[in-house]
Amino acid sequence: MSVNGVLQIHSAPPALCPHIEWAVAGVVGVPVDLSWVGQPAAPGSVRGELSWQARPGTAGAMASALVGWNRLRFEVTEEASPGCDAVRYSYTPALGTFSAVTRANGDILIPENRLLAAMTVAAGARSGVPAASTTSLEEELDRLLGRPWDAELEPFRCAAEGAPVRWLHATG
Repeated sequence: MSVNGVLQIHSAPPALCPHIEWAVAGVVGVPVDLSWVGQPAAPGSVRGELSWQARPGTAGAMASALVGWNRLRFEVTEEASPGCDAVRYSYTPALGTFSAVTRANGDILIPENRLLAAMTVAAGARSGVPAASTTSLEEELDRLLGRPWDAELEPFRCAAEGAPVRWLHATG
């Protein structure tokens, strides 16, 4: 069984490009050659996009392989498959990793236990816990929806219009 996905490297230093391709190739098991183009939102950086078809769980493996690289911003999505939900991973150096289960239209689905945890944190804010260690329910929901990541990545997404897309089909 295979699933479709997209890796979007929103910005990376040119020196990282071969390392990114090598890391992604290690996940999918076939050579990867992204067509890198300049990233106007971060002069001196490049961006690349790869549409792929591979086994379920590949998006998580790609995200794990790329997380923590300095000055790298990326998103990787994977469509739903039998027994697996669709998923999106976003990464920025300032915010770290965001992951969410998504619907076919891109809506984020928040599990009940994560909503309950957000409500508990917000209740602590109202009960007199020191302000530095608490957040409001609105802030917690924004975090669960990935809004800080969207706000940071949006200028890089917009600057990417018209960039070439490469298709990759993993074997095995």
